[in-house]
This record gives sequence, C-alpha cells and structure tokens, in this order.
Amino acid sequence: MKLRNWLMALGLCALVLGGRQAVLGDDKTKKGAATFTVLEGVARDAAQAQALAWLRQAAQPDAGMVQRFEALWKNADRSALDCLADTFGLANADAARLMAEARDPQSPAPTAVPALFSDKKQSDFLRANLSLAYARALSNRRVHEEALEVLKTTDPAKVVDPAAYLFHRAVCEHALLQKDQAERTIDRLLQDAVDAPERYKTVAALIMLDMRTWKTKDLAEIARKMDNVERRLELARGGPATQAMQKDIVLRLDELIKKLENKAKKPGNGNGGGCPDGSSPSPGNGPPGSNPSNPLPDSQTGGAQGSCQVDMAKLRQLAQGWGQLPEVERTRVIQQLTRGMSSKHREAIVNYFKNVANSQK
Repeated sequence: MKLRNWLMALGLCALVLGGRQAVLGDDKTKKGAATFTVLEGVARDAAQAQALAWLRQAAQPDAGMVQRFEALWKNADRSALDCLADTFGLANADAARLMAEARDPQSPAPTAVPALFSDKKQSDFLRANLSLAYARALSNRRVHEEALEVLKTTDPAKVVDPAAYLFHRAVCEHALLQKDQAERTIDRLLQDAVDAPERYKTVAALIMLDMRTWKTKDLAEIARKMDNVERRLELARGGPATQAMQKDIVLRLDELIKKLENKAKKPGNGNGGGCPDGSSPSPGNGPPGSNPSNPLPDSQTGGAQGSCQVDMAKLRQLAQGWGQLPEVERTRVIQQLTRGMSSKHREAIVNYFKNVANSQK
C-alpha cells in the first residue's frame, strides 16, 4: 500500500510539474532558475535536546519544570513541533497564551501578527518554531490571513519541520486564492523538503492540479470568492475587507451577466440560448435563442419561468437585501436561483447567502 501511495504521489507530481522529477528536483543550474537549500526536518531526539538547551538558558528550570518537560516529550503521539511549542510555554507566558488561544476553536481569531514574533529579544529558535506551531493551529481553524502573515516572519530553514511550514503556507495561499505564491511554495515543498510526508506531497499535488483549472471571470471563480467571504463571515469578519470582497463579487456577477446577455442577443449563440453550463432554459421563456428582455419584477424572485440570466441578476440584486426576506421566501429564492447549476456552484451560493443573512442580523 505504501508503494502504491508513493507511486500515486510521484504520478501527480510529474503531471503537475510538467514531467520534472518532483522528488529529486530538476536541473537548478539553468540560467534564471530559482535555487533553494535542501530542507530536512530535525529528528525528534535532536529537537528534544534543542528544546531542553533552550529551556535551561531561558528559565534555569527547577526539578519540577524539568519533570513537566520530560512528561511533554514522553508522549509519542504528539509531534515534535507540538512538544516544542509547549516547552516554550513552560518558560514564556506569552508563548503559552498565544498557543492556547490559537488552539481554542472558541477563541476569537487574531487580527494582527502578535508582537512576540518580531521581538528581537526572543531567541530565533523560539520565534521560528513558535511561529510555525501558532500558524498551523490558526490554519486548522481556517484563519488563513494571520497564519500566512505569521509564517512570513520566519524561514523554513529555521524550523524543526520545514515540510510542515511549506505545506501549511501553501494551504493558506491556496485558500486565499494566491495562485502564483501557492505554486511556488508547492514547488519548493515537492522538490526541496526531502523528508516531507507522503500526505503532504499528495495533497500539495492535488492543490496544484486544482489551481491549474482556475480561470478568471467565470462562475467558478465567483464561487471561490463566495467561499472565501463565507469563511470570513464564519470568523466574524464582516468588516471593510469582507465588504470589499462582496462588492467585487457583485461586480464580477455584473460582468458575467452582461456577457451572457450579449451572447444571448447574437443569433446562433453557442448553446442555443441555454444556460452557461449547457442546460436548457426553464419553460416559458420563448424559443431557443430568444432574448429574455423582460425580467421578472422585484416582487417575484425567479419562479419556473426564470432564465439563467434572470437567476444571475437576482443573485446580484438579492445579496444586499437578503436579511429582510422571510425564511420561507429565502428557501424558495434559493431553489429558483440555483436551478440548473452544478452541485459545487449550488452549494457555494447556498452557503454564501446563509452567511450573508447572518452578517445582516
């Protein structure tokens, strides 16, 4: 089974990276090619020794603190990075508090990078490894913005688990739709993190494959932006940044609607007046290819007669006043607006409107 997983990872990496040797790396001596240092994680025993040396220098621990330290590292089920983060907490109250907050799903998400990570009075060993542990905890809670900013405060060569650094950085960049940055990070993970776990390599390759399908100004891009807004609303981030994202979604919808309307006006358009995904328009909108120039009035929200163009227009119009609609009306609107859409887009739109409603309470 391990061999099968390894071969699958190799195949994915070869496909993503255009046939390059993802594990051994391609020729980095080519002119203009990026060059990186090979990154290798620190063995658990070595990480424990480094942690104890830091503790003795930072706190001059008594017997009780040493016992707590040894108890932390005895638990083989916990990663070296987790044990290291908790070691920092033994002697540094700020480190303990930050990790407790980051790990607690009920704790409010941070809105800035904690000052500890830029405090030059702290050792590089603490700042680098604590930043990784802290960012990983935030990323697991989908707090990708601050997780990414924290990771940027250090370098993967300075942490005990460089593969974890690159993996979680790529996850954050992908979630924030930073395609170019995510591709560079994944490229480095697959080529330079020589002891990266197979799960990291496989997921990273799948992320890369997903990004290769991304296009600009299409419905899928709008769905991704909606998902990002939904995530921010779940984190109680309905402020100016999220509102700007919502406005951008409306603008993109406007552009798409105009494109569809212009296409519908042309004789012999691509799918005979059908929906963007190729499905047929709803009954009652005239013969194929006709232009639905008379959209439904505001008192109606779609109905069986709504064409794809009307649905998209209503999606744009309803976002701002969604919180005032009764629940029964919302359900009916959602059903009509998402008719004919793929399940992926339907789910994104449903979740988007649910969070819009919550943000308007």
